[in-house]
Amino acid sequence: MTDSPADTTPPHLYGKFRRDPGMVAAAIAGRVYQATSRFTRFPEQTPVNDGVTRVRITERTVVARDENVVSLRFESLDGAPLRPWYPGAHLDLLLPSGRMREYSLCGDPTDRSHYRIAVRRIPDGGGGSIEVHKLPVGSEVSIKGPRNAFPLALPGRGSAAQRLRFVAGGIGITPILPMVATAQRLDLDWSMIYVGRSAASLLFIDQLSALGERVTVRTDDDGGIPTATELLAGVQAGTAVYACGPPPMLTSIRTALLTRPDVELHYERFSPPPVLDGKPFTVTLADGTSVDVAADETMLAALRKVRPAVPYSCQQGFCGTCRLQVDAGTIDHRDTLLSQAERDAGWMLTCVSRAAGPDLRLRY
Repeated sequence: MTDSPADTTPPHLYGKFRRDPGMVAAAIAGRVYQATSRFTRFPEQTPVNDGVTRVRITERTVVARDENVVSLRFESLDGAPLRPWYPGAHLDLLLPSGRMREYSLCGDPTDRSHYRIAVRRIPDGGGGSIEVHKLPVGSEVSIKGPRNAFPLALPGRGSAAQRLRFVAGGIGITPILPMVATAQRLDLDWSMIYVGRSAASLLFIDQLSALGERVTVRTDDDGGIPTATELLAGVQAGTAVYACGPPPMLTSIRTALLTRPDVELHYERFSPPPVLDGKPFTVTLADGTSVDVAADETMLAALRKVRPAVPYSCQQGFCGTCRLQVDAGTIDHRDTLLSQAERDAGWMLTCVSRAAGPDLRLRY
């Protein structure tokens, strides 16, 4: 028989009570805790997941004959499988300088032992590609993602299309390559045209040549810049077109398919979209610096002239890297990312959004 708390507690210090009331109460509380603690589970203290993963560069390969494109292979630091991804996905690469840039995954989605990207060096760009080209094998970098803004919908598995046409221009082959590999593995009806300035500028050309007659390669120095008619030759009703490349190529394809409701079009651009219906306005920074934004210029481009370190990445309004907060003025929101609460708080994406009036004042 178990003793009661009153039987096991000491007598009152001054003899006033047979058992000390305070000690009895403490003993009862202790036994109640012991009886109920097994039903209580306190949450474990875990670090906040900020979406950042540290990876190591395990391979660096030049993949174009002009030596301006390198492929980097990333592996986890502990050898664990990386997060799954699907054709069309990209990574946010957080560079040592603080820059963040987005690069399409161009490896095998079924192999989670590593990620692979390919980066063309752009000497007069924002500096991100030059920094990537200098990263040595063995160095550690941080990444976010993968994320997918250009998903592949397979015929019969999410798409009403019966066949696929892939159109890639230059470095635009990177998101297309896993799509082609997936279509080939699943034995789908597909074809592809790959274009570029010259044969030396094309990447992964040997890998694509192994796929046979389904792939057509066309260069500007051997036939001129292809027209939309040439890029879409043989595209029948019930085809889904996946295109990635320079803005003029995408514009010509989009224009050609405006009258083709029987053809699906999916595309991704690697450069800022043109500004439509823009009006000039002035941005005032927190230190009083005044920046004029032209009617055909993005606010981000204007800010970079006076603040080269202003953060940005996708330049298309979906990654959120360039967001800044407005203290005064009305915003013309042109993104699809920010929530209404964020907009109400004055946040905007400078790569696509603009002022709805003559001026804005930023906290930046």
